Amino acid sequence: MKEKQLIIKSKILANKFIIADGHIDLPHRLKKAGYLNKDDVLDITKDTDGDFDYKKSKKGGLDAPFMSIYIPAEFQESSKEKKLADSLIDMVIKITESFPDKFALANNPSEIKHNFSKGLISLPMGIENGAAIENKLENIDYFFNRGIRYMTLTHGKDNAICDSSYDSTKTWNGLSPFGKKVISKMNSVGMMIDVSHITDETFYQVIEISKTPVIASHSSPRKFTPGFERNMSDDMIIKLAESNGLILINFGSKFVNELSNKKISKIDRKVENWIKKNKINDINKINKFKNKIIKEEKPFANVEDVINAIDHVVNLVGIDYVGFGSDFDGLGNTLPYNLKSVADYPNIILGLLKKNYSEEDIEKICYKNLFRTWNEILGYSSN
Repeated sequence: MKEKQLIIKSKILANKFIIADGHIDLPHRLKKAGYLNKDDVLDITKDTDGDFDYKKSKKGGLDAPFMSIYIPAEFQESSKEKKLADSLIDMVIKITESFPDKFALANNPSEIKHNFSKGLISLPMGIENGAAIENKLENIDYFFNRGIRYMTLTHGKDNAICDSSYDSTKTWNGLSPFGKKVISKMNSVGMMIDVSHITDETFYQVIEISKTPVIASHSSPRKFTPGFERNMSDDMIIKLAESNGLILINFGSKFVNELSNKKISKIDRKVENWIKKNKINDINKINKFKNKIIKEEKPFANVEDVINAIDHVVNLVGIDYVGFGSDFDGLGNTLPYNLKSVADYPNIILGLLKKNYSEEDIEKICYKNLFRTWNEILGYSSN
């Protein structure tokens, strides 16, 4: 098939299949823009300067982006974690209420399919950082009842549940005693356990304890970023697949390309040193400085790197254990070439077609793999 025909086919498939994405940081973007405590919401039915909005989603075929209810590490032990999570959940609900002809909530795959049949974009939700439960198991029930369908156990620092891959402290050498109870509780209510951001030791303990499959909502193979513990080793991906779980590929340049990873780490260090030296705390000035360096350094991967990450997982464990977990709106100005927003999913499908992936294979990657795992987890809790 010629290039032009493949491009047309990729766009057709992007609209034919449900496209689910395990992690999009729209709520945090709106919070940073000052919409958290406003009565109005940003009109995301129009073009915005972010990675996700209605027009871009329709262009790219995105139907079910998990809204990340992100709790920054600095909120841990502040007694404000749950309040922040609630306010971000309220924000997502407000979007669906403000634009009911375009967005709808969704708590399971069946509801996403129903919304898809009506042309609506579903907004399921996941909490990023288990600190949101404030060390109370009953808050897992509370958040599940509010629509939260997965929880990332920690984020940038160790918390009361487990150790973080970004933290060298190793507070618990894996899960805490409380964290082990969290795993069992999440199993019992049907909440997906998200192993992105946790240490290797934590991962293996979760796999051993959990009675259900687990997911990595926005991670990539460590093969392409040696030494970057935030990503997953081949052995971890194998164990994940053996649990009938899956890895949802993070699109970030530093997640899929070793050179980009090193460049972005260098940029981050340069920005940190500049902040300390000049005692800057104005986020707009910091972002302006960082974007200037990014423009100079061009640390970007390409869409082919994301396709190679998907292909590696398929070659390692098979077609049934991989999906999309872009991290759109959470990566700043570091997305790969030809994959700068949710309008660009067809570019991934195009790359998969060029690698001779079948329509059935692509449909599994777009949503079927996630739905299978999600339904199994919900089924366990109902037994």
